[in-house]
Amino acid sequence: MPPEFFWLLLPVAAWSGWFAARRSERRPKRIERSWVPDAEYLRGLNYFLDDRPDKAVDLFVRVLDVNEETVETHLALGSLFRRRGEVDRAIRVHQNIVARTSLSNEQRARALLELGEDYMKSGLLDRAESLFQKLSNHPAHEGTALKNLSLIHQQERGWLAAIDDCRRLEEVAGRSFRTEIAHFYCELATESRQEGDASTAGELLEQALGADPACARALLMSARLAIQSGRYDRAEELLKCVEERTPSFTIEIIAPLRECFEARGRIRDLLDYFLEVLGRHPSGRLIIVIADLFHELDLDESAPEFLKRTLATHPSLSGLRKLLQLIAGKINDNGELASAIELGHSMLDGDVHYRCKHCGFQGRSLHWRCPGCQNWSSVEPRDQERLAVVHSAATLVSR
Repeated sequence: MPPEFFWLLLPVAAWSGWFAARRSERRPKRIERSWVPDAEYLRGLNYFLDDRPDKAVDLFVRVLDVNEETVETHLALGSLFRRRGEVDRAIRVHQNIVARTSLSNEQRARALLELGEDYMKSGLLDRAESLFQKLSNHPAHEGTALKNLSLIHQQERGWLAAIDDCRRLEEVAGRSFRTEIAHFYCELATESRQEGDASTAGELLEQALGADPACARALLMSARLAIQSGRYDRAEELLKCVEERTPSFTIEIIAPLRECFEARGRIRDLLDYFLEVLGRHPSGRLIIVIADLFHELDLDESAPEFLKRTLATHPSLSGLRKLLQLIAGKINDNGELASAIELGHSMLDGDVHYRCKHCGFQGRSLHWRCPGCQNWSSVEPRDQERLAVVHSAATLVSR
């Protein structure tokens, strides 16, 4: 018998004990013969002995009355069915509990909560939403009901309703949901942008930043709107806020910030700013951008020295590759250097660009909500190279 089926024996044991006690209470005291199980009970045990536990549980659920003494057993069975993926069975068990009139209000509420989660797992979101709406006013289950309502509204892209859910959850749970609320406003702003309503999108992004001033997504989206309208000073301000408030997203500001500075002919100022940022947040990708800016500003002689100096303190595979390219362009016999450069390319191409700090999900594109654990703002950019390049490699090249 598979190990998970032993869990099914627990409610059966509880049922048999209750049934025996009940029969014992009904038996006249003068009768002293041992209790003999009825046919249904024996048939259920035979199912277990024949390694057919599913049939045994179905039979026990059918013949066992739901009352204040047995409701815990039924709730446990329904929950077990749902965890095993047998949602239809879980629904039948919990519907059977709800249909009873002899239960207390608390027991009925618990059964409705379990039934709502059954509906959620089976995709019957409208039914689940209806049950959770009722339970959201029940003091003992308000928090769980609101959390499930929020998940349903997110799945249905009902962002305003999800915001209301989180606002109520903040009061019930006593903790902030500003990260989630900010992203819901960003989702609404994205929809407005797709409809061509930049003004409404901007207002929604302001609300997102009001909920969470450190929301990198809202800052980046606001900067993009500012660039599109030619407000480069405002865009620069917003992008620098990303580096200040959420340093892990610094890599994401490189391209739009370059666009802002290029539009105003301030490439040298951009180089100076990136050099400052590199000192605060070492990044292999930023090293390459700075080396390229040296070339654009006709400062080619400064690029190798910059790379040697930087690699000595912050080893970076992409920086080392860039240095090798610069050296290879100045010498005739560069076959070995070309091979090393190709090796660097292959190592970088095989790495990921983004990683979830909660579940470890990895990918090459940025997801504001992790596809793995469904957390918001848990996926962060990372350098695509392996930063733990041995110092000796940089030292060897710099000689």
